[in-house]
Order: sequence, then structure tokens, then C-alpha cells
Amino acid sequence: MFPLMRRVKKIETMPPVAKGRASSRSGLDDLKGADGPSLFDAGLYPNRSLPNAGFLAVMSVVIGANFLFGTYFYAIGAWPVIGFCGLDIFLVWLAFKLSYRQGRLRERVRVTNNEMWVARVLPSGHETRWRLHPFWTDVVIDKPVEHESQVRVTSKGKTLILGSFLSPDERSEFADALQAALGRVQS
Repeated sequence: MFPLMRRVKKIETMPPVAKGRASSRSGLDDLKGADGPSLFDAGLYPNRSLPNAGFLAVMSVVIGANFLFGTYFYAIGAWPVIGFCGLDIFLVWLAFKLSYRQGRLRERVRVTNNEMWVARVLPSGHETRWRLHPFWTDVVIDKPVEHESQVRVTSKGKTLILGSFLSPDERSEFADALQAALGRVQS
């Protein structure tokens, strides 16, 4: 009706069944075999495109460049620039540290014949779990999949958003695989 109207982002309305500090056996590992074999088991992690070796290389270049500029400016009498060079190094390091911390976010989805479990472990280490009945659960994603598209799991009028950190292609692939698994259980 209104082609220029922006899509409204859906929010999570599904209450969790458990919250707490993640243990070493987090992400549903402690539920192995609790309700039969898994028909679908997926671990979702954000993509981190810069490995540790790349981080060291980038930081070496940043430190080297700031050292050279700091030395030059000190030699010509502009010694306060050294503090800004140090601040530059610290801010680049802090940005990478925060980015890598966000990379610790993970979600796990497991479907068995009688249950669907979702676990989300935040970068802080806090884990939240949801337990759904697969017969009353549906997976919805906007088609065609765009950057703003979300994988929404709905059950009994409540919504849970999964894989918000995935690329659009990964979200589409995940939604299709999860819908197929739920379809096997429901049929």
C-alpha cells in the first residue's frame, strides 16, 4: 500500500525459561541426550574477519607509524604530539578489544522430537535459554532476504529473534534449515 514505508523491526517478546551465568558446559551441552537424538543442532557465531596474527600485524603498523611520527614531532619541538600518538595506539587497541569481545556472542539451536531449545550466551558470559514446543513453533524471515531481515521464531504469539549477527545469506540458509527441521517434526 505504501511502498516507501519502512519496515518495522520486530522485538523479542518471548520470555526465557532460564537465565544465569554460563558455565564451561554452556550452550545446551548439559542437555545432551535429555530428550532423544537431535534432529537439528546449530551453533551460530558472529564472523570475525581478522585473526590474531592479523591483529598483531595491524597493531605493529599502528605502533610503528605512531612511533615514527612521535619521534619526528618531538625532534622539531612539538613534543605534546607524543601524547596524542599514545592515545591513538590506545584507542585502536580498545576498538579491537571491544570488537573481539562482541565476537564471543553465540547462539545454539537444538530441535528434538519433543522440544526446541535455544541458548544465547552474551559476551559478558550470561546465558539465556528458551524452551519451545516444535509443533507450535514457526520460523519467519522476510523474502527476499535483505540486510534488515530477521529470523523470527514464533510460538504461541511470542517472538524470538535468532542470528541477528549473521549475514543476510547466512540468515536465509539458517532459517530454511530450521524450518525444514521443524517441518520434519511436525509431519
